[in-house]
Amino acid sequence: MAVWQLLASERHAALAMRRASAAGRHFVQVVPSEFAKIATRCPIVLTKHPETGRFYAGALLGLVPGETLVADADGAIDGLMPLDLEREGFFVVEQDIAIDLDHARFAAEEGELALFDAEQKPSAHLRRVQRALGLLHAGLAESEALLAALLGARLIEPIDVSLSFDDGERLRLDGLYTVSRDALAELDDATALSLFRAGHLHHVYTLVNSLAQIALLAHRRNERLAGA
Repeated sequence: MAVWQLLASERHAALAMRRASAAGRHFVQVVPSEFAKIATRCPIVLTKHPETGRFYAGALLGLVPGETLVADADGAIDGLMPLDLEREGFFVVEQDIAIDLDHARFAAEEGELALFDAEQKPSAHLRRVQRALGLLHAGLAESEALLAALLGARLIEPIDVSLSFDDGERLRLDGLYTVSRDALAELDDATALSLFRAGHLHHVYTLVNSLAQIALLAHRRNERLAGA
């Protein structure tokens, strides 16, 4: 069980954290406000939460657990950091921010970024986390509305992704979904207009077009296998 505390400058004045990093992550949840930027680096797909069975959107950073194919030397995704990674170790409790003291981000020997400055005010690093939490909180509500609209219009379909690599390895990605191009093309005018007016259509096309990035991930993995 996680050991968490409400964040307080008096109690956590000396606490430091590790930098947010995508290293070792092959999948991370994302919200609609992130789609456009992240879709230029990696595919965005839908999957179901293992406990609730509810759909949520995520970015594929790699093709197998523990593998990141798009992280740069700083652990970012070509300079970007998804909100869910930026806020790791922090979460919202009603109107307050809490921290999970057991999270690896707060390991004493790894801590390098102070949460508070000498005057016990939030540091630039903590302000970045606070911003991520705010955007993520708003984005989750937007994501739920988007997914509800997609389900209502029967636009979600499973993806069949089977990949072969030069070393003979074969991979099949299961449990992933996207928006059906065929169902999208067959939408009646009223439904299409409703999705447009709600601001969902832009995100829909971003989701669909981002699937082209799967080939990029496969190419990077092939190069990595060849150099191993």
